[in-house]
Amino acid sequence: MTSLSRVIIEEDLYRMKSVAAPELAPNGEEAVYIETHLSKDKNDYISNLYHINLQTRSRVQWTFGEDKVFLPKWSPDGSKLVFVSNRSGKNQLFLLNRDGGEARQITFCESGASNPVWSPCGRKIAYTTFLEMGKELSVSKKTNELEEVKPFVTSQLKYKSDDRGFHDNKHSQIALLELETETNIRITDDENDYGLCGWSPDGNFITVSGDDAEEKDFSFQSDIFLLDPETKMLQKITDGKGYYGQASWSPNGKYVAYIGHKREFENATHSKLWVYDCSLKEHRCLTEVMDFPVGDYMNSDSLQGVTNPGIVWSNDNESFYFIASDHGNTILYYGNIEGAMYPALLGEEQHIYEFAFDAQRQSMLIALSRPTEPGDLFSLHVPSGEVKRITDMNKEWLAEKELSSPESLWMKSKDGLDIQGWLMKPVGFEKGKKYPLILEIHGGPHTMYGNTFFHEFQLLAAKGYAVLYVNPRGSYGYGQHFVDAVRGDYGGNDYEDLMAAVDFVVDEFEFIDSKRIGVTGGSYGGFMVNWMVGHTDRFKAAVTQRSISNWISFYGVSDIGYYFSEWQIQSDLHDVEKLWKHSPLAYIKHIETPLLILHSEEDYRCPIEQAEQLYVGLKRENKVTKFIRFPESNHNLSRTGKPSLRVERLKAIIEWFEEYL
Repeated sequence: MTSLSRVIIEEDLYRMKSVAAPELAPNGEEAVYIETHLSKDKNDYISNLYHINLQTRSRVQWTFGEDKVFLPKWSPDGSKLVFVSNRSGKNQLFLLNRDGGEARQITFCESGASNPVWSPCGRKIAYTTFLEMGKELSVSKKTNELEEVKPFVTSQLKYKSDDRGFHDNKHSQIALLELETETNIRITDDENDYGLCGWSPDGNFITVSGDDAEEKDFSFQSDIFLLDPETKMLQKITDGKGYYGQASWSPNGKYVAYIGHKREFENATHSKLWVYDCSLKEHRCLTEVMDFPVGDYMNSDSLQGVTNPGIVWSNDNESFYFIASDHGNTILYYGNIEGAMYPALLGEEQHIYEFAFDAQRQSMLIALSRPTEPGDLFSLHVPSGEVKRITDMNKEWLAEKELSSPESLWMKSKDGLDIQGWLMKPVGFEKGKKYPLILEIHGGPHTMYGNTFFHEFQLLAAKGYAVLYVNPRGSYGYGQHFVDAVRGDYGGNDYEDLMAAVDFVVDEFEFIDSKRIGVTGGSYGGFMVNWMVGHTDRFKAAVTQRSISNWISFYGVSDIGYYFSEWQIQSDLHDVEKLWKHSPLAYIKHIETPLLILHSEEDYRCPIEQAEQLYVGLKRENKVTKFIRFPESNHNLSRTGKPSLRVERLKAIIEWFEEYL
């Protein structure tokens, strides 16, 4: 047997470090990145800025303290860095000189500031902040002022969101900071929310994304605009019929590349790469024939502060790099304006989640995770394909641990469709011994499992369980038809996919005990757990997390309910019979599997009333169940929740399976 000191435990979350936001300096010889860890004492996430010399591989910590630092950006001449930090209470911008000294706070916005973008001249920084229409940009340096408690009033459908809570009358606006005079200027002023993308090479325009539809409650579009920072005029360059963002200028300013889609399949539509010719005013989709989405759609519980790098241009003004999700991997792709596309870096097991590119030297800094590696930085010499490790963040504690390496599997569903999954053997596996199996189901459903480090899976394997995780139809990475196939069929063929996967591994691997199978999942995965235990007694124990149990009430209580239900279940309150048909609560009398219910108190995506209905229904039917409510937590508890509660969540899952498996 494996020693307990040699296996992953719940508290290893506190030892795990996450690397994100790699930024190459203009000289190509140095870089900065953000390192994050979970603090047990503070019960929070602590992140700091690190500098690394790419020649010597020596690294130096540049910021200190127990706060959060993120989004570092070099000035065009490499003499300064701007970054975002919450060290003053709210997120604000800070400026740090390359040659040393203390970081200096440069914004004092009432609602905080984020997303800094340097002007090409290096004398200005654009950023986003939340403001009411017509209100002056506050630069007050007062902090810790008590806010008056007022009732919340709304006349809109989109009045809350899981990440932001209840919305006020403020909107994400673009502001400009003149560094020499320290003058802050508001350059957008309306009731639309704008996201900041980039600055044109000549400094004449800023690309922003937003929705300018008059009726926001029923608009789900996002367009690309050119914003003139002098006149404050906005020019829309996309068609108002799709969902677009992450715009990036070519070095000569001739092209704007961006990512998005025309919502052909609503939120199940593959994101594609587009290029806008500024002189011809023409748009072209360059990835139409690539049947997988542009972007990183990988599920992971081990990364913090990650942002999608979008499209990064080369100096030739014709080629660029981007990330795409394909068959459980994320792949770095090269493309050009003529439509040529091919992988710039191939790997059998990889999750590339960020990268920075030095076009002059044709070198990259890549943030990469693998199933047995939480995430590190690697250098890539583009012409040769040579990859070298730059950091080894988790080397010390991982050296003490025995991990399970997943095996990729392909299985046939009931209708013959090929389904991919992964099986992890228990740590300390002994041939001839039988082991219980736990099926993990991801949320979304439009996301994917794949070749990345997952602490929860390693923990279950360390506790003696075989772990099966699967990408049923609805998952990204297997084509547009595959990802769209779940819509209108929740609990249908997606359920068959997962059950076929269980049947396959039970038949194929003798070490799996067919009488001891458990299941768990969150969000859509929680819905599916609820559905499964109401339609089969195959599972001996189940844990449902942040789940959906009743599509009728979900329609009105979720921050996305009224449109998500129409897109995914393809029904609304005019057809409650269909909503009820797809609701696990309708089959509660058939549930015989002991069911643990985990839910966050402040979950606005799948509100806790979904769990309450399920729990009360089960208790009324005298079923075996337990309900655990997590305070001060939203839908993302398992990924970004309070560290202590993340640990408690994992312990609760383990204890339930130990009792009933």
